[in-house]
Amino acid sequence: MWTDLKNGWHPAMEVLILAVLIYYGFRFVRGTRGWPVVIGFVVVLLALTAATTILDLKVLRWILGSASVFIALGTLVIFQPELRRMLAELGNLPLFASTSEQRESIEVIIQTVERLADVKIGALIAIEQSIQLQEATEAGIKVDCDVTAEMLETIFFPNNAVHDGGVIIKGDRIAYGACIFPLSQRTDLNKSLGTRHRAAIGLTEETDALVVVVSEENGMISHAYKGQLVRGVTLEELRAFLTSVILRPARTNNVIKWIRAWFSERNKPVGPAVITRHEPRPAAKPTTGK
Repeated sequence: MWTDLKNGWHPAMEVLILAVLIYYGFRFVRGTRGWPVVIGFVVVLLALTAATTILDLKVLRWILGSASVFIALGTLVIFQPELRRMLAELGNLPLFASTSEQRESIEVIIQTVERLADVKIGALIAIEQSIQLQEATEAGIKVDCDVTAEMLETIFFPNNAVHDGGVIIKGDRIAYGACIFPLSQRTDLNKSLGTRHRAAIGLTEETDALVVVVSEENGMISHAYKGQLVRGVTLEELRAFLTSVILRPARTNNVIKWIRAWFSERNKPVGPAVITRHEPRPAAKPTTGK
């Protein structure tokens, strides 16, 4: 009797595990650049499987069974950025964290963004987290100095030799300047979106970095995270967002809570690639005396 019961729940357990893995796998890649590839691949695979079953095509069934190894390798190649990000997050479980330097860096970024937005100087600031932005630093210039508002303003000042590019902040230091971030290849982005904003989306699609953008056209402040760009945020909204993401490891101080938070965050519905909070205010017309 025990053997029959054991043989009965084993298949059910296997189906449950596979269902959970497939479910969270789809949740993980949804909204990424590889999502259309997943949809197309699943449709083709289901169509071939249905055809081989209905028409009893033994050769095609054998080919599909033998191609499982190549399918796994293809999956690793296609979703290499997403898998690297997931493994890096799992390998950097935030068990202990000090928040004083992180809070100070957030305030410096807020102060810098406020000043640059007032004078409409463009800026692209990436805050590195668990995944190192090594590829983005290859074309950049090493700075390695403390994070200060004055230094960030100097880097982005027009006609400066390093102003045309992004800045990477690691902890409480400015690591690199004049970095080239990968542009997003998404086709659903507004054509009016500039290079800075596309670079911000592109970097956050491949890494877990946070990117803050200041538009040189209208001084609009935006932030990007996990492939989603939010435009027209206020300074208080930016501070709340940076605090909620950067200081999150201090609140998540054990593995169970971190895994629960990670899965709950993955289960959030994927919204549009670009969200606009507040439109830029029109410039004031100069007054002329009579």
